[in-house]
Amino acid sequence: MGLNRTAKGIVLLPTLLLGGAFLAAAAWLDGPAAQNRPLALGLGGVLMGAGLLAQLLPEPPQAPPPD
Repeated sequence: MGLNRTAKGIVLLPTLLLGGAFLAAAAWLDGPAAQNRPLALGLGGVLMGAGLLAQLLPEPPQAPPPD
């Protein structure tokens, strides 16, 4: 089973949404929850980076159709 564009999209969407949510949470943390800002920034960055890196994986070459 090889990689395909649909699988890449399925990986991209949740990682970007979750990463964006963690980064947004880090931007608006205040009070006692502000201690979690580095964790939220790290998780958001890792998730967004993983989603974008998944798009860079090369797709396998297409096999010619059988005769």
